[in-house]
Amino acid sequence: MRPSLILLAAGTALASSPAAAAVLVYTASLIGAHEVPPAATPGSGFAVVTVDDVANTMRVQVDFSGLVGNTVASHIHCCQPAGTNAQVATTTPTFPGFPLGVTAGTYDQTFDMTLASSYNPAFVTAHGANVTQARTDFFAGLAARQAYLNVHSSVFPGGEIRGQLFARVPEPASWALMLAGFGLLGGAVRVSRFRTTASLSR
Repeated sequence: MRPSLILLAAGTALASSPAAAAVLVYTASLIGAHEVPPAATPGSGFAVVTVDDVANTMRVQVDFSGLVGNTVASHIHCCQPAGTNAQVATTTPTFPGFPLGVTAGTYDQTFDMTLASSYNPAFVTAHGANVTQARTDFFAGLAARQAYLNVHSSVFPGGEIRGQLFARVPEPASWALMLAGFGLLGGAVRVSRFRTTASLSR
């Protein structure tokens, strides 16, 4: 995982207040071997998808390089088990503003998931022809690890690199507990060192 995106994902979680416990951060390692069928490419990338199911927003951040073809599209597919192909859930033919015609690039955009324009119209139709239901099912698919992000290229129009989205960053409450634990551990170590030093000085 790239250090910049590790810090970015961790920072996103830490910056959230306890009241914003609905913020979930998903990550995906993008490689050709994850495509179905696999794509023979040295290309790779990383994606961070941050969902706030109270504000109903989704931030998509992608960093990729080394593709053998020029980019033609990128989006998130949902909702089928890992290792299978699923319908495009987000904007088609590609995320708006995604860098096209390149072999490397970065992307960062936040979507309002209450808007029909944030979805593939066919995905909305398949989920009751209702944006609210489509959003509910999409968020549930992400949580169930049934969604993946991929990048399509001119050489691999079906997808050159792909990664299943997993909730790998703890929620803010978990970070707070972890940091508190580290603080207690550090305090215990300091007390232990103090006692050892005092004992040796007698």
